[in-house]
Amino acid sequence: MTSATVPLLDDDTIPFGEEDEMQDPNSATKKYSHPYVTFFHLFFRGAAIVIYMFCGWFSDSFISSFVFVVLFLSADFWTVKNITGRLLVGLRWWNYVDDEGVSHWVYESKKGRVNNNEARIFWLGLILCPVFWSLFFIVALFGMKFKWLLLVMIALALNGANLYGYVKCNFGANKDLNSAATDFVKTQIFRNAMDIMTKPTAQPTTARPTGVI
Repeated sequence: MTSATVPLLDDDTIPFGEEDEMQDPNSATKKYSHPYVTFFHLFFRGAAIVIYMFCGWFSDSFISSFVFVVLFLSADFWTVKNITGRLLVGLRWWNYVDDEGVSHWVYESKKGRVNNNEARIFWLGLILCPVFWSLFFIVALFGMKFKWLLLVMIALALNGANLYGYVKCNFGANKDLNSAATDFVKTQIFRNAMDIMTKPTAQPTTARPTGVI
């Protein structure tokens, strides 16, 4: 679904896809075009993980630790959804309700130049943090720490929502993720089969007899 068929967001001071026109012309030659945005893409989610791991060193209060982790997770969710995805990789996902009360999910991808360093950091942060929270989930589950398990589930929900949304943006709004994965597997199987068929077979060597008994 394209932005032409959906209403504009209330906070669209700069239309989606026109951010490049507002940038410094020399930003393309820089290693990082958005250094502060890149920093905060990792800061909030990294801070939530660090607080979760070491909060017991500074406070014995579960409530205070819970509140701080949720605050950083919420700040990370909003920042990644509304700012870093749009500026670092040119992707955006959002939701709106039409006049009939029907909810619609929109997944957008702009065609433009993307800084490879920023895109690499964006995807690494987006994928690795849910992996850490998945490990925390296993530890809390087998350790019978059910109050921490609730906090980890909140983190997985917020991190997983952004991960799912941007992966779907990357594959395309109209393409189902299951079919995309199936097409990828089929392509790899076909490529491997072609490599086997076209690979030259080694000719067996025949040894000449040295004598007759």
